[in-house]
Amino acid sequence: MPHDHLIELLDLDAEVLHEYFHDVIGWVGREATGQPRIVDLGAGSGTASIALARELPGSTVTAVDVSPEMLGHLRSRADALGLGDRIGTVEADLDQPWPDLGPVDVIWAAASMHHMAEPANALASAYGALRSGGLLVIAELDSFPRFLTGTMGEEAELRGHAEAAKRRHEAGLHMHENWGDRMSQAGFASVTERHFDIDLRPPLPAATTRYAQVSLSRMCHGLEGRLASRDLATLEEAIAGLADREDLTVRTERTVWLARR
Repeated sequence: MPHDHLIELLDLDAEVLHEYFHDVIGWVGREATGQPRIVDLGAGSGTASIALARELPGSTVTAVDVSPEMLGHLRSRADALGLGDRIGTVEADLDQPWPDLGPVDVIWAAASMHHMAEPANALASAYGALRSGGLLVIAELDSFPRFLTGTMGEEAELRGHAEAAKRRHEAGLHMHENWGDRMSQAGFASVTERHFDIDLRPPLPAATTRYAQVSLSRMCHGLEGRLASRDLATLEEAIAGLADREDLTVRTERTVWLARR
């Protein structure tokens, strides 16, 4: 997927699932103390960096990502919102030795840990970067958003998600890890786990249609040659008709772990 489409998808995810993000960011805000230094690992389009800076007015945020396009988008958004003086960026490949990020008070890693080649090394680096008592927050997807539940496209969408899961497994992504156990093994304490079963029904935010269009188009693009042609045709037909639908739903599951050094 081109970077501009992925940036749009990440921004839409935060907009449509705003209640989930508000809940999690608020939780971190209550657990953090003082005026924390925050690192956002794999910051992507910067939705979390901006939300954390807003939730914690005295904080400073360092957004780390391997993509200069993502970081450029993030800086532009931060500047437009008057947060440019509190949100800095670092371009880095987190599978390589980390740049000096510490000491920091909060490390936030949303949908980024599963991309790490060696999660144990990443957790050790996070532990080393945090102050004593600092927080590590890992948020991961248990399932990717589903939009066609109860419609003619439901079964094709489910088969698409199953095939996409196989593709991620083949690529070596660390999906469905018990990050709480891994955090404990890395030396973190007071691990708390929260599961979010997200089920949004109509009426939904106006951005939901575009969110579904981009998400399902990404699925089709990634599964060409892997998913049965009839299923691809069904999904493409569903995408073409999304603007006229009033029965869209959004279903996904996320798990968040919070631990202290």
